[in-house]
Amino acid sequence: MYKELLKTVTNLGSPNVLVVGDFMLDVYVYGDALRISPEAPVPVLKVRQTEYSCGGAGSVVNDLAALGAKTFCLGVIGEDKNGERLLEKLKAAGADVSGLKKASDRPTISKQRLIGLAQHRHQQQLFRIDEEVTDELPEKVCRGLMDSYSRQIKNVEIVCLQDYNKGLLGESLCREMISLAKEAGKQVVVDPSIGGDYSKFRGATVMTPNRQEASATVGFELDTKEAIVRAGEQLCERFSLEAVVITLDKEGAYVKAGQMSEFIPTRPRSVYDVTGAGDVVLAMLATALASGCEYKSAVQLCNIAGGIEVEKFGVATVSVDEIVNEIISERRGKDGKVRSIKSLVRELNWHRNQDEKIVFTNGCFDVIHRGHIEFLKFCRQQGDVVVLGLNSDSSVKSIKGPERPINNQHDRAWVLAAMEAIDYITVFDELEPLNLIKQVKPDILVKGEDWSDKGVVGAEFVESYGGKVVLAPLVEGKSTTSVIEKIKKVWKRI
Repeated sequence: MYKELLKTVTNLGSPNVLVVGDFMLDVYVYGDALRISPEAPVPVLKVRQTEYSCGGAGSVVNDLAALGAKTFCLGVIGEDKNGERLLEKLKAAGADVSGLKKASDRPTISKQRLIGLAQHRHQQQLFRIDEEVTDELPEKVCRGLMDSYSRQIKNVEIVCLQDYNKGLLGESLCREMISLAKEAGKQVVVDPSIGGDYSKFRGATVMTPNRQEASATVGFELDTKEAIVRAGEQLCERFSLEAVVITLDKEGAYVKAGQMSEFIPTRPRSVYDVTGAGDVVLAMLATALASGCEYKSAVQLCNIAGGIEVEKFGVATVSVDEIVNEIISERRGKDGKVRSIKSLVRELNWHRNQDEKIVFTNGCFDVIHRGHIEFLKFCRQQGDVVVLGLNSDSSVKSIKGPERPINNQHDRAWVLAAMEAIDYITVFDELEPLNLIKQVKPDILVKGEDWSDKGVVGAEFVESYGGKVVLAPLVEGKSTTSVIEKIKKVWKRI
């Protein structure tokens, strides 16, 4: 699964996606909330800054852009300043906004959030102000939208319908859009609103309700796996869907697609803000399906992307690089940083395919001190992946004498694995690391500057294929030998 997901997410390409829905402007007003108003028992917000971002279907566009997709926007905005701000943000994301129609009888939908900062740092949403008109669109506007839709459907791989129940995605418009997409052989992914009439999405490819939305539609609680499975089956059958993906918060997601009926778990998260998580899931699913991904892998990627998003504040995008790093981190969490050379070489081959620079260093790292920490931080600055060759106990004894090492190789490796600067550790028995260096084949070989006169082992080999050797500065007076000598002196005085 690990390799398949990495292969999938790094080969998503740049699919063309048509996003239809309720485009909104999110406004974040940040200020210090240091006192209570004398007029009423409410905080007084001293405004520090105001930020604008794409919300609703606009958030999906941003998410798609972060994943590398090209987007065409179809919706309605107002003839107002917020509409201009929204257009600027969407254009900055590389979106085609020619399908956004301006209406004089309704404002651009906006959600203004007042964010209080305690001690200038801790963010807390205090209040939200919504500006919107949710009446159904006039027939003339709907016809204009359908004209644009008909022109664009042939240029895209997939259609996203993002419904916030704000009056745009009415029954006739949805059914006509889905019908045209099916005639053109295009997939339609729907993120429905809670409490709406889902019959308007009949015949879509896949729907992505959350637990609450699915429960409201089928009429029973989704509090057991059996209930969730029953809900998925009912949704597929009732609305003639190819698949349904029910998102289940910390429990991951359930996917029903033909004969497939499977729960896709996710790892626990420190949830900071769930705002925008559904948008990320829709964007990830659409991008994956447009790239030819099958449902299980697509939903696994949705879990990862959604999990990353909820750890951020507000509506935030998730990039392919973040997903890749998350997959790798989960893999390391399972297999650990300490690897056999065979396992290590396999991992490094993948990193090279991502054009990542491999940094190698080696040593005993017996009693960890500041000099070690500074040295490893220096290694991290030289490239993308840091590999540490750790001398085994037998090789340390041969190099340092019979009283060393103080800590055995397992303890040393365990301590080093807790350091963020190191990606992989492999233990070797030889006195010199040349054979290990030949297998790792690093782009950068790092040793301390005290090796400048002695000659760095492996330097000639690394430089033979264009790699380089870098000497790290030493921290004066910091060494394992000096630490041990100090301990001995203290021990003698006791």
